[in-house]
Amino acid sequence: MANSSDAAIADSQLGSGAYSVSSKRRIFGKVMTVLAGACAAIALIPLASIIFTLVVNGFSRFNLEVFTELPPPPLSDGGGFRNALIGTLITVFIGSLICVPFGVLAAVYQSEFGRGSKLASVIRFCTNVLSGVPSIIAGLFAYGLVVLVTGTFSAVAGGVALSVLMLPIVVRTAEEGLKSIPMDVRRAAVGVGATNFQVVWKIVLPAALPFIATGVTLAVARAAGETAPLLFTALFNQYGITGLEDIWQPIATLSVMIYTYSISPYQNQQELAWVAALVVVLLILTVSIISRYIARRRVY
Repeated sequence: MANSSDAAIADSQLGSGAYSVSSKRRIFGKVMTVLAGACAAIALIPLASIIFTLVVNGFSRFNLEVFTELPPPPLSDGGGFRNALIGTLITVFIGSLICVPFGVLAAVYQSEFGRGSKLASVIRFCTNVLSGVPSIIAGLFAYGLVVLVTGTFSAVAGGVALSVLMLPIVVRTAEEGLKSIPMDVRRAAVGVGATNFQVVWKIVLPAALPFIATGVTLAVARAAGETAPLLFTALFNQYGITGLEDIWQPIATLSVMIYTYSISPYQNQQELAWVAALVVVLLILTVSIISRYIARRRVY
């Protein structure tokens, strides 16, 4: 009887101790959840403040006119930034046209053909360094490479500058996407007689296409908001594009227009700058949502 009583007391004490530990863990978990939520809310305050300010100052002029008309003279009212919107799309397109092939090919070499080689390590190191280079340095590079050679600011020069900033994003995202494809898929393709090139071109690349598309959209989102490199390369232009030859002339972009008009003493131009800033944020938000949607589509 004594032994049974002692065992019951021991079990009771053990159960009480386990309940106490479990209760402390639950309390600690709730406290940390609340703390993490508070930190996340604090981190969102600047973004919410920016969006609120842009909506308050720019939504009153947000209409179809700003997308279809050119900037008016300083003392006039109305107008829009059709030229800057088209110029942004052109420079980003040129940048994508340059960086996407090089970025994807570099990722394919690192992941498929040069895996573990010294050259692949050098390329990866240079990509990491390039991702941390300030955007103004990319502008200076394109200025020396294109502007000084051609003798004029141009959309092509702006596209070259943006491609330098977009390249590391495309390379790193594409490489991670290629690495995510199981090795068994490659072995199975080789086992039925496919060459390494056929495996990469017909199996691995199509499977990694969602990752590559995500990297491209993220790179476009970054390039769309860059200002410093375009000040050195594309400069600005009050007029719109009339032909293909105009890509070799100075061109307006939304980011440079925001910078130029925001420090202008004229109220109409300041209002256009607020609307353009709102459009840029909405454009980046849209591209980011598209990239998230693409990233959710997985083949494997």
